[in-house]
Amino acid sequence: MSAETGTEDQRRSVSFGEALAAWAKIGVLSFGGPAGQIALMHRVLVEEKRWVDEPRFLHALNYCMLLPGPEAQQLATYVGWLLHGIRGGLVAGTLFVLPGTLVMLGLSLGYAAWHELAPVQAAFLGIKAAVLAIVLQAVIRIGRKTLTRPWLVAVALLAFMAIFVFHAPFPSIVIGAALIGLAARGFTAFGAVVGGIGDSAVPSEGARDTAPSRGLIRSTLRVAALFLLLWAGAILLAHAIAGPDSSYAQASVFFSKLAVVTFGGAYAVLGYMAQQAVELYGWLSPGEMLDGLGLAETTPGPLILVVQFVAFLGTYRDPGGLDPMLGGIAGLLLATWVTFVPCFLWIFLGAPFVERLRNNRALAAALQAITAAVVGVILNLAIWFGLHVLFGEVTAPAEGAIGPPLPTLSSIDPVSAGLALLALLALFRLDLGMPKTLALCAGFGLLINWGLT
Repeated sequence: MSAETGTEDQRRSVSFGEALAAWAKIGVLSFGGPAGQIALMHRVLVEEKRWVDEPRFLHALNYCMLLPGPEAQQLATYVGWLLHGIRGGLVAGTLFVLPGTLVMLGLSLGYAAWHELAPVQAAFLGIKAAVLAIVLQAVIRIGRKTLTRPWLVAVALLAFMAIFVFHAPFPSIVIGAALIGLAARGFTAFGAVVGGIGDSAVPSEGARDTAPSRGLIRSTLRVAALFLLLWAGAILLAHAIAGPDSSYAQASVFFSKLAVVTFGGAYAVLGYMAQQAVELYGWLSPGEMLDGLGLAETTPGPLILVVQFVAFLGTYRDPGGLDPMLGGIAGLLLATWVTFVPCFLWIFLGAPFVERLRNNRALAAALQAITAAVVGVILNLAIWFGLHVLFGEVTAPAEGAIGPPLPTLSSIDPVSAGLALLALLALFRLDLGMPKTLALCAGFGLLINWGLT
């Protein structure tokens, strides 16, 4: 059965109204990061509704794992496209992020207005400690799943050294890892020694479909051109209205770059985002970056929604003549647009050609290397967060310095250290999960503040 025929069969079996209700439900309940979100979609779409079967769902998931951007949101877009074409993909992808966007908008407004209040600061002290534990858990979880061979461990260590010691930008690490993967695939002798290069991402023969028709290819390219125009148009509009040096123009370009290099999920790119947003643009402080991640962890939708918080604070503090709150809202909406429009572009452009991409062993090897490099980048992120949680505001490295400045043990904040230990205990020993751990640490932060006042 061809991809085009399969899509038409799915469209006839599900009404658009029924799908609309299901996507709204998934969007509201999509807590717990990509693993929980994908599990939720599997339960609703495969087990309960039976709109797609297991092979089709996994086929879509494997493709989305190859793409930059939030894989869960792209998976929803892909399945929506399978069911009802372009409009189905638009509705599914939009409803997946809309609830979290609205929540993050409200939280950003509240943070700007009240974050200096003592009780709010106390709660965020606990949230920051919980975020540190969550990122450490991500390092361990992704590392166990990804670093299955010695050459992948070596790539992860190289990526960590590149960003931790030499402050290499994340895009260059992605490119370098891809080149290592391609080179490893090219040397058959090396491939025979380490084994498995580029094999895990390649489907079996039975999973392949026939090529899409010429008509479908033409229509797909037209839609892709439209979304590329919508993406570029937002950047050009920000430059034209606010000026090329404005915070809006900077945000449009910066978050567009993030949309292209976010292989491996939001944790992979957070270090790069923090490096640029904190140290280069000065939109927010390291502690506020941690606050934003804590807020994003509590909302439905993908974790990459933290870009909304970062963009809100950046344009709130440099509104360019607008009211600060209106400026922050404009920046938040702009960041949302340039972050997620590319996600629709990747799906609508790539879906008809998905099998060709997935069966390319050289591409699979490059992506294996990128995923391994992501582990090293997330480890750097955990250390960066740990320094700012345990020691407060750490001085930025001097120009040309190798490695970050390391504070002394005597400067550890005992309250933050105690909350971090509590978060680690809650996640690793008590297995409370992310929402309960965040709530527990925020509550203890409030109790400590109450006891000290």
